[in-house]
Amino acid sequence: MDYPNPWKTLSIHRLYENPWIRLEEHEVINPQGRQHLYGKVCFKNRAVAVVPLDEQKNTWLVGQYRYTLGAYSWEVPAGGSPQDEPLETTARRELAEETGLLAARIEPLMDLHTSNSVTDEAGFIFLATELEQGPPNFEDTEDITIKKLPLEEAVALVMDGTITDGLSVAALLKLAVLEHSGRL
Repeated sequence: MDYPNPWKTLSIHRLYENPWIRLEEHEVINPQGRQHLYGKVCFKNRAVAVVPLDEQKNTWLVGQYRYTLGAYSWEVPAGGSPQDEPLETTARRELAEETGLLAARIEPLMDLHTSNSVTDEAGFIFLATELEQGPPNFEDTEDITIKKLPLEEAVALVMDGTITDGLSVAALLKLAVLEHSGRL
């Protein structure tokens, strides 16, 4: 079903731009008919995450200090996908770079929007299976710890609040539901 857009855009001003994001200020008429300013963060890349899962239902998490949070974060492997790169290519690259894993099989798991009240960022999550271990190849901005653990333990880290990254939370909970329902 199509829903009508109750917003009217009057103007868009670029406030800031770098190779990864653009910050815009929109002058709009909101759904109640009042003029309003709306800030929007536009991402130049798409967010791609990949959950590796072996035959014994083990997965791999990557840990790193996140400058933006000022805290250490445990996550599934993920990275930015340029608009002209196939999403599966990005998923394979990030998996190999961050864990050293190569996957014979990659399939879409889910799509999501990371924070749709302030950003247009789209997230795409893949499941990687039939895995082969190789060496990781970290980018120079990455200081990553790799942890292999049962999927059940990774889900427990979501449930106790240790894992807070949105892509990781969504991916691991979806896998838990699929596992519980016998569809994994």
